[in-house]
Amino acid sequence: MLIMIEAHTLDSWTRLADRERASYKWAIVLGGFGAPIFLFLAGVALVLAANARRRRGLSESEVSRRAEQRAWQVFGLAFLFRLQSVVISGGGLRALLKVDILNIMGVSMLGAAWLWRLGRRSSIRAVLLVSATLLVALLAPPIRSASWLDGLPDAVEAYIRPLPGRTTFTFFPWAGFLFGGAVTGLWIERQRGREGLSNGILLLVGIIVVTTAYGASFLPPIYAVSSFWTSSPTFFFIRLGIITSLVPLAYLWSRIVPGETATSPIRVMGVESLFVYWIHVEMVYGVLSTPLHRRLTFEAALAAMAAFTCFLYVLVKLKQRWSWRRAAEKSTQFTSYRASPASNRPQSG
Repeated sequence: MLIMIEAHTLDSWTRLADRERASYKWAIVLGGFGAPIFLFLAGVALVLAANARRRRGLSESEVSRRAEQRAWQVFGLAFLFRLQSVVISGGGLRALLKVDILNIMGVSMLGAAWLWRLGRRSSIRAVLLVSATLLVALLAPPIRSASWLDGLPDAVEAYIRPLPGRTTFTFFPWAGFLFGGAVTGLWIERQRGREGLSNGILLLVGIIVVTTAYGASFLPPIYAVSSFWTSSPTFFFIRLGIITSLVPLAYLWSRIVPGETATSPIRVMGVESLFVYWIHVEMVYGVLSTPLHRRLTFEAALAAMAAFTCFLYVLVKLKQRWSWRRAAEKSTQFTSYRASPASNRPQSG
């Protein structure tokens, strides 16, 4: 969440004169990890939630149905999010149909849920999800130049490859991060009870993927149309390896950092990630912050980012307090109803 906020605030608020500075460029490289991590963790969460439901006794078909239901829910939220943007900042139908990260997340989750349903065992599911990760990453360059896609409606084509003004994220290669996260979720689930060893292996795998992909980036490109910073499979796997390595580092963080509990600011922001994403994008890019758009020096943008992050944290705490109050009121009402005499309760016909 912090990386995502950094990416959006610096991109929106830093003046043009400072965008050629090396410090700004490296900050944007760091910010570029926000979306892949978001998708990766959605894949991890999808698998962990599915296995939790299996342990509670739900059938495989019901587990798959609920995963698909969640995917459709996220996909629907994507359009609700775009509608909010249109109402506040305008843009019409084109802005409403723009493909953003929640659109790709919903479609990718649906694909992962279908692969889960198709596989009958963890090993088969792992093979399917690994294959999907490789396929989506390797097909990204040729897909972007495929002439046979020209006949598709723009609203559909925008999900597959970038279209100016219609696309922020595309299925190729971004869905690969979610599939890779699902693979990691399978590994975490399989190694339940052996977290130390499993995280050590994850770190090793992440390092191997990064070094192999980095070495391959110096080889002649397979595709003449590939761009390293956008569609290159090598850059995709460098990022995927780094993100995979962050999982054991997060595991270590949670055990050595004092005060890293369920109420720590980092975890609170993570739990409320969808809420923060939902409210902050329009604040950063929309009409609410127009006076700041491309007006601040890089240092001023960094300071504004820090202040804005604190402001978002306050909003998160207020939202949580409101939610807890609502839950407490409902619990009190339910308890009062159960304790009231039967004669005072409404009678069903």
